[in-house]
Amino acid sequence: MDSVTQFVLGGAVGAALLGPRIGARRAALIGGLYGTLPDLDTFVPAADPVSSFTTHRGPTHSLLVQALATPLFAEPLVRLIADLRDKRILTYLAVYLVFATHALIDAMTVYGTQLFWPVAPEPVGVGSIFIIDPLYTLPLLGVVVWALFVKGWGPRYKRWLQGALGVSTAYMAFTAVAQTWVEARAERLLAAKGIVPERTLAIPTPFNTLYWRTIAIDGARYLNVYLPLFGDDKVTIYAHPRHPELAACLEGTPAYRTLVNFTDGYFRLERDGDKIVFADLRMGLTPNYTFRFGLAEFTPDGARPLGQPTRERGPRSADGDYRWLFSGIAGDAGPRPIEAPARVALNELAPLGSGRMTLACGPAESDIRG
Repeated sequence: MDSVTQFVLGGAVGAALLGPRIGARRAALIGGLYGTLPDLDTFVPAADPVSSFTTHRGPTHSLLVQALATPLFAEPLVRLIADLRDKRILTYLAVYLVFATHALIDAMTVYGTQLFWPVAPEPVGVGSIFIIDPLYTLPLLGVVVWALFVKGWGPRYKRWLQGALGVSTAYMAFTAVAQTWVEARAERLLAAKGIVPERTLAIPTPFNTLYWRTIAIDGARYLNVYLPLFGDDKVTIYAHPRHPELAACLEGTPAYRTLVNFTDGYFRLERDGDKIVFADLRMGLTPNYTFRFGLAEFTPDGARPLGQPTRERGPRSADGDYRWLFSGIAGDAGPRPIEAPARVALNELAPLGSGRMTLACGPAESDIRG
């Protein structure tokens, strides 16, 4: 999640465990600073943009590595702070939990976190919370800011701190329940129309858990199914091509294989000028996906893989997105303007026919019918 959230979560955990010994202020500051340390892996140089994308939240976010690293960060506290010299076990526990909670809430986002590296390096990514969610962060922010003005420790602050941690933890659990509920509803809506996707994933739209997007991978297309948390009467569905014909140009490239595995199949290919671009469907909204990588280029002799993948950056939002998003959060979302041409009415939704597809590297638009 975002750095502010990681700081205040670490600060709250540190204050809860070490505050009675060293005071709320010092404990929150130590916890907050330690809570941001796992994200220092963003400064580790990577061979190329794809490697940078897929290796973040790797070893520094592993619960196993964090356990091994805990003594390196906890022992200096024991030696430097007199009030902790007889509390080595408590200090070690506090440092480990500050590290571990960082990794665990990251795993609740869709990006994925290698919680068990190197034993099981596959990323864990639940996807039930957006990377910035004020409802999760604000209770923790309040008690950590309060701690900065509390030199000692008192029962009133303790109660509020415990309450903030409880509320934020309960809210995180709620997001997982809401995700399961929304995803099941989207699957039922599609099944009623005879559509059984290869895979589905419900993700909250930015900054909230009241309005959701379910991605349904359905062969050569993917569906964006937008649903409010409650009520199916406001559902909107958009069908977009995935351009599988372009995969023939990429299947021999390590970057393509790495991205397919990392995204768990939630991707599309597109032709952007002379490049073939891979887009992760889980982060961002169509067509402004956060992570897009150029993997091949077209030449007079045909398509060929790039010597090194390129990060393709673009706008993060489109005209009308904020009004559409706020309306969706309020439970009254209409069509999303930039996706409007791809909208499919629920009563017109039908399975994708076998049709005909040109399996070639060249076409800018796939020839898919049915």
